[in-house]
Amino acid sequence: MANRVLVVDDEESIVKLVEYNLIQAGYEVLTADNGVKGLEIVQAERPDLIILDLMLPGLGGMDVCQQLRREGFSTPIIMLTARDDEVDRILGLEIGADDYVTKPFSPRELVARVKAVLRRFGDEAGMAEGVYACGEITIDVNKYEVTIRGDRIDLTPREFELLHYLAKNMGRVLSRDHLLDKVWGYEFAGDTRIVDVHISHLRDKLEKEPKNPEYIKTVRGVGYKLVQGEA
Repeated sequence: MANRVLVVDDEESIVKLVEYNLIQAGYEVLTADNGVKGLEIVQAERPDLIILDLMLPGLGGMDVCQQLRREGFSTPIIMLTARDDEVDRILGLEIGADDYVTKPFSPRELVARVKAVLRRFGDEAGMAEGVYACGEITIDVNKYEVTIRGDRIDLTPREFELLHYLAKNMGRVLSRDHLLDKVWGYEFAGDTRIVDVHISHLRDKLEKEPKNPEYIKTVRGVGYKLVQGEA
């Protein structure tokens, strides 16, 4: 069965361009021209990935992304925008977007990013590497699930992938460039701050004191490591 991609954008020419290229790449495409309709389609159709425009009329892309994450939807989201403002980009990632593409863009590049995100998400969901334990945190790769003391924690696909990679390399210090390469799988304009954003998200969700983390440690000037909860 073909993966289904929802394209939410109020520019008809953009929607048609993206839809054509995705169909040519073998995807089933759903479309919406506003945020409210986009939310309704996600809730009813459960697409495999969402391409979401930032500047939508009415309910904007940021609001849509935030509401989906608040409702527990972990569907990968690629944010699409005509603005190249770093603040918007980082904010989009902070509220749960998995990737960010600025208009004008190459349709081929966008399709490649769709493939990369879906491949990583599918590979992670289908891997049979078992369970990682880190103090009170349990990472079940087979179930694509993270729990703390038995309580499930909602993570976005990218957050799960980052935590999973840290767990596979427990105790090893990993640089931001290394994490960007291994978890994102391509260069994100060389902006390693994206790694910092996702680390911050993980700490907010996993740590009792995010500013004094017990598990995800910063090694100044080098990068990050996951530890078993030592002080």
